[in-house]
Amino acid sequence: MSMESGPVASVTVVEPHEAMEFDSHDAAYSFYRDYARSVGFGTAKLSSRRSRASKEFIDAKFSCIRYGNKQQSGDVINPRPSPKIGCKASMHVKKRPGGNWYIYSFVKEHNHDLLPTQAHLFRSHRDADPMKNDASTRRRKNMPLASKSLSSYQNFDNLENYFRSPHDKGCSLILDSGDAQFMLDFFMHMQSENPKFFYAVDLNEENRLRSVFWVDAKGVEDYSKFGDVVSFDMSYFSDQYKMPLVLFVGVNHHIQPLLFGCALIPDDTVYTFFWLMQTWFLAMGDHAPQVILADQHDNMKAAIVAVFPNVLHCFSLWHVFDKAARQFRHLSLWHDKFMKKFRKSVLGSCSDEQFEKRWWKLVDRFSVREVEWVKSLYDDRKRWVPVFLKDISFAGLSTGSRSESVNSWFDKYVHKETSLRELLEKYKAVLEDRYEDEAKAEFDSWHEAPELKSPSPFEKQVSNIYTREIFQKFQIEILGAAACHLKKNDDDENATIYNIKDLEGDQNHVVEWDKSLEKLNCSCRTFQFRGYLCRHTIIVLQMSGIFSIPSRYILQRWTNAALSRHAIGEKMEEVQSKVQRYNDLCRRAIILAEEGSLYRESYCYSLSTIDEAHKQCTSLSNSWKNEMQPDYSVMHVIPCNEEVNQSCSGQKPPISDPKLASRRKAPRNADSRRENVLGDNQSSKKGKEMSEVRPAPLHHMLPMQLHSMAMCPGAASSQFYHLASMQLPENSLP
Repeated sequence: MSMESGPVASVTVVEPHEAMEFDSHDAAYSFYRDYARSVGFGTAKLSSRRSRASKEFIDAKFSCIRYGNKQQSGDVINPRPSPKIGCKASMHVKKRPGGNWYIYSFVKEHNHDLLPTQAHLFRSHRDADPMKNDASTRRRKNMPLASKSLSSYQNFDNLENYFRSPHDKGCSLILDSGDAQFMLDFFMHMQSENPKFFYAVDLNEENRLRSVFWVDAKGVEDYSKFGDVVSFDMSYFSDQYKMPLVLFVGVNHHIQPLLFGCALIPDDTVYTFFWLMQTWFLAMGDHAPQVILADQHDNMKAAIVAVFPNVLHCFSLWHVFDKAARQFRHLSLWHDKFMKKFRKSVLGSCSDEQFEKRWWKLVDRFSVREVEWVKSLYDDRKRWVPVFLKDISFAGLSTGSRSESVNSWFDKYVHKETSLRELLEKYKAVLEDRYEDEAKAEFDSWHEAPELKSPSPFEKQVSNIYTREIFQKFQIEILGAAACHLKKNDDDENATIYNIKDLEGDQNHVVEWDKSLEKLNCSCRTFQFRGYLCRHTIIVLQMSGIFSIPSRYILQRWTNAALSRHAIGEKMEEVQSKVQRYNDLCRRAIILAEEGSLYRESYCYSLSTIDEAHKQCTSLSNSWKNEMQPDYSVMHVIPCNEEVNQSCSGQKPPISDPKLASRRKAPRNADSRRENVLGDNQSSKKGKEMSEVRPAPLHHMLPMQLHSMAMCPGAASSQFYHLASMQLPENSLP
């Protein structure tokens, strides 16, 4: 197949021809490698020959990595994979006597597809700086193209083998005796309890455990609701910790941490991050987040761009501030003053121009302008400086310090000497604690009426919409608005500019207000970083005669309806009405669960009633979507809780046995209720449904080894099940 068959890369190198000459055979190979990168194949030095007299090189041949055919005896126990499939593409160069090197022959045609968009992953095209591999081009490529291109390489084993650097060969996790078998048994046990538990491993060329990833079923479910922003936390991947643990972390509507996955990795190479991001993407059902927050790391940037070309990769502020504090310890007595000025230039700048002015003044004053890290930080300013991130929401995951972030919640489980066994044993405790905390927060939001502390219409508006935790934080902003002094600065046809003096914080901020579009923008970036309006925008709304928060500034992820699979309406009346209906149904569901789970008969009756109600509600929803007239005698709008009992007088279910109703018992914990809800019949049905679920679109992008090793719902590898009763060699998996 000719090179024109693949997608054309943005950087093109002239095709080799016989008129070309080179100073050395190394220069000739460098040219052929650059040409191969632009076209989309890996290269190898096939052969070379020295002169017997001068001992200098006089002949060399370079080829595609798929040149020739695999030659291996049939009795090899553990054969090494080979990419060779008989491709003839090559370039043969020779040296003129006492002169330059010239192209003796060139074969252009390949017998396989070319991969220009993934060429940077071939071993021969690895650079010290992975971002030199034309990341801007890869960012514009979409996932279907990458999947289609990589599918042509399915017919040979261990694709990832050709994306590795030579030093990756022996790289593996360092585990204690028996840890590999213990971990495998643990994963098998977790998956037997819930088939949607996902895990995958990566083996090196010596079949030793290189990387491992796992995530529980609830982590996948939580991601479907709160996967808009994900933090990739490498805090425990350092020499200070025994286990090289990395986490995928999110946050729910109660500002509680969510665990979207865990991994153990041996290094921070491009390949490791690439495998991990691909595996995590598969586990999450091929749904990419909107924003990934991670450390400033070139290899990580390259991997994220390759796997998530349309996802915004930003740096968490606490990552940047923490690294700055370590980078400039040499400033000694000036360290604290530098950090204070550094934070001010980042957090206190109201415009691009103000940041630029403060930044260059800072780096010149402390003589750090030429520090490479400072240069890279400035080049990446649009990934982390708040003034450049106006239209992005971080859902509270990007904070000024780690202690303020939800990531710090895991510090009580992971310590410097935590071993793998301890980590896995604590993993269940982490999940149980998370379930318990979330259940408590849900209960409080449903059963505790928020206390209003002001006559503000904004406070009253969101009192039954926001979750308890978000409402309390927003309430602080409502009360703080009284300490803000407003002054109109500029007014044009597009927007009005206000200068806000915050007397409580002794700070000045700028708010832009476009009344026609109901669009607000404050220099404090509270909405971007926390997801709700700040006191400065509230005072602007008040002075503009607006007494209702525009719906675009009430994020569903912070409301009591966050777990609903339907988006809240655009109009505020719809938002309030839907949240109120949702809350009321949740309260009633809890009461039903407590009564229905007491006896087998009441459980079966409750289950059949719920199934029938769900079918009717689904039918009504579909009718509404099809613009058919709804049956108002059945479907009611609930304006307030007091009207619920009176309005819901349609079809009444048969009254259960009064003896059953009178035998009230103390409410059981959330775990016991959860077990009762999943009865024998329902469990078997659920298991059947789970067996049919498997994310597919990214399947072809995964290394071939992962195809057989990844544990997906209903598609467990038979190779793993055969291992369940076997003893594994130390730190290795078959």
